[in-house]
Amino acid sequence: MDRTDLGLPNNPPQSRAAIPAGVSSSPDLDQAPWRQLLEASTPEAFYRAWLAIQVRMLRGVLGGVVVLGPPETGPFAPAATWPEKRGVTPHLASVAERVLRERRGLVIPAEDRQDGESAAPECLGVAYPIHVAGRLHGVVAFEIRARPERELQSVLRQLQWGSAWIEVLWLREQVRRSATTKDRLQTVLDLIATALSHEGFYEAATAFVTATATGLGCERVSVGFLRRDRMRVRAVSHSAEFGDRTNLIRAIVSAMEEAVDQQDSVVYPPLPGGRPQVTRAHAELARQHGAGAICSIPLSAGTQFVGALTLERSAERPFDGTGVELCEALAALAGPVLETQRREDRWLITKVGVWLLDLVGKIVGPRDILLKLSLAAAVGLLLFLTVAAGEYRVSATASLEPVVRRAATAPFAGYIVEAPVRAGDLVHRDQVLATLDDNDLRLQQMKWASQLEQTSKQHQQALAQRNAAQTAILAAQIDQARAEMALLDDQLARSSVRSPIDGIVVSGDLSQSLRAPVERGQVLFEVAPLDAFRVVLQVDERTIADVQVGQTGRLVLSGAPAEELPFRVAKITPVSTAKEGRNYFRVEATLMRTPDRLRPGMEGVGKIAIDQRRLVWIWTHEVVDWVRMTLWTWLP
Repeated sequence: MDRTDLGLPNNPPQSRAAIPAGVSSSPDLDQAPWRQLLEASTPEAFYRAWLAIQVRMLRGVLGGVVVLGPPETGPFAPAATWPEKRGVTPHLASVAERVLRERRGLVIPAEDRQDGESAAPECLGVAYPIHVAGRLHGVVAFEIRARPERELQSVLRQLQWGSAWIEVLWLREQVRRSATTKDRLQTVLDLIATALSHEGFYEAATAFVTATATGLGCERVSVGFLRRDRMRVRAVSHSAEFGDRTNLIRAIVSAMEEAVDQQDSVVYPPLPGGRPQVTRAHAELARQHGAGAICSIPLSAGTQFVGALTLERSAERPFDGTGVELCEALAALAGPVLETQRREDRWLITKVGVWLLDLVGKIVGPRDILLKLSLAAAVGLLLFLTVAAGEYRVSATASLEPVVRRAATAPFAGYIVEAPVRAGDLVHRDQVLATLDDNDLRLQQMKWASQLEQTSKQHQQALAQRNAAQTAILAAQIDQARAEMALLDDQLARSSVRSPIDGIVVSGDLSQSLRAPVERGQVLFEVAPLDAFRVVLQVDERTIADVQVGQTGRLVLSGAPAEELPFRVAKITPVSTAKEGRNYFRVEATLMRTPDRLRPGMEGVGKIAIDQRRLVWIWTHEVVDWVRMTLWTWLP
């Protein structure tokens, strides 16, 4: 740290006239401490000189200490003592600790000490805290000879004024560091933005190294990337073309490899106090091509080193610690950016090849055990599917239909009086399904009965009168009346519609149509038996060629997913129906077993067993057929 970093003038005072105004110019207060303060190159030297000046201003000082540490939290430790060889006495330590606790200036007489030690009655402890931006940074403490209270107030005031020098030092140092950090960050971001402003990798790398050379004052900047464990220079500043076989490029590659091999930044000439490093390639580059200072930094992307950045300067501007930190920060950001651009700028076939090589490397390498196990399992599964055979089955949606449906129709035109059953009800043979209104029929029956009685009387009178013609006519009318009455009796007997068989009503619901008219012969109900079902399967046209009459299969209904019902294919309808954009053929099958809980209309999935085939064919034949059809469609 130089004197300007401390916020002090560059030229130290050369005479007593340079001593600040208000300070006594007596021989006892010479210029040596002020000169040391102004010429201080480190904070420690500044604190020692400042402490010596305070001792001379306060007079009667037996000892003093400047205690500093991290703001608020500490720990706090002595930064300078007076006299230097004496160190910090227990009295001074006790005074400093109390002021750090109470955070205010104190004058502590000897009898008020809290450490239990004895001290001379004429000895006083005086201390004042050092606050920077409202935060406690330390304390200054002195042991002085006893004096009147009025002079003690002057001592505290002098300490308050004097501590402002240390506060100014800290504030200026913070401002300087903040400005330096901001400038470095801005420089790094500007250089990275230069690389990001180009889409192609070569253009981005060339622009980046050229901007870096200009911004950091370098004579030449080169960037290289590893390819198959060999370094290759990809861009050199201020140079659009360069040969891979020139002596300069080979020397730069050697320097880059030297940094990557050590996995650390390599600086030539080495920094004072730095870690020991191998710099043979850097020294050779400097000797052959006149580079006075060289810094090579490995570039990393993720956890792998992908390349290196080499910066060359003249001997008049060697790399220092600050410059190396800036270059390392730049490389840390530039590495992933340039590596991503390099990968994205390759040909597609190159990307695939590199991916395959990386995959092969992982497979045959000593690591990635999980990948090896997964690959072995996949190969084993593929071999098993290629060799093993299984049952090939055609799947299709299926539904149950009754084999027959018996219709219950209206025997005559009339009106519905009662309808006690509806679709889904179980019925027995001759059970009443509905009743028709028979009032009209009974009136007609009474009419024909009255007419029959009247005609019979007339017939007897004609017989008594021996009127043959009249007797024949009346006999015919009697037969007509009897026939009409027989017809009405039959219709009255059929006014109640009954079930023709035992089964389930599959259609018909007249409970909401009472008193509604019906026509003679109109179908009112359909009844199906519960012991005769057929399975109707909708087979896709792509697999219908594999289905034949006589094949067997299994049916699983949605209402009973845990039970498989065997069936046999009985009929294949050669007419397709369109459904959901696909063509399906109707295939009928008979159930080999009919549980009691089956009902017409139940749906599920049926699978027809075809034969034994390879598992790999079973699982891939649909995709293969689709590819064949697609190629056939598009190929000329």
